[in-house]
Amino acid sequence: MVAVVDLRPLPVTRNPGRRVPQLLCGLVLYALSMAMQIRSGLGLNPWDVLHEGLTRQTPLSFGVTTGITGVIVLLLWIPLRQRPGIGTVANVVVIAATIDVALAVLPEPGALVARIALLVGGVVLNGVATAAYVGARLGPGPRDGLMTGLSARTGRSVRLVRTCIEVAVLAGGWLLGGTVGVGTVLYALAIGPLTQLFLPFLAVRTRR
Repeated sequence: MVAVVDLRPLPVTRNPGRRVPQLLCGLVLYALSMAMQIRSGLGLNPWDVLHEGLTRQTPLSFGVTTGITGVIVLLLWIPLRQRPGIGTVANVVVIAATIDVALAVLPEPGALVARIALLVGGVVLNGVATAAYVGARLGPGPRDGLMTGLSARTGRSVRLVRTCIEVAVLAGGWLLGGTVGVGTVLYALAIGPLTQLFLPFLAVRTRR
């Protein structure tokens, strides 16, 4: 039986000594995991396919593109009446600031075995990082908030809304030249179970 973890946002004043560092570390690791998947060259998650496609069509860096996309998604929160938290804003700023640094220092391997290892390691690290920043309970990321907001406003299931968003994002990114491959499929199949696996260890719990 899968344990249910309470992920509702908590006031930032509650245990900030653990939650804020956990949020920031989780976001830095998330950016590093993105860089690992990019350098593998074997396929990206849907949003990063879009980011890479936009990067190839503009003079902007991957980090700047990620940040701009995050801000645009946040603007879509307004008609959905979603309220951002400190974790929402940090998600945009920290990942955008970190990803370009990670890409600058992380070499692109030539051997297929090394690329596969980089891909698998990146996906697993992404699961840990997602559990860390979500488990800090300081507010959802922009894309997660868009998903839940659309679900609430339309009455459709989160699963359906997320699938529609990611299919649209993936298609748009692919048309712009983003990398779609085995890594895209691996991410889609593995990220949910991996995040669920690590959440019980990283989610901040409240005393009853």
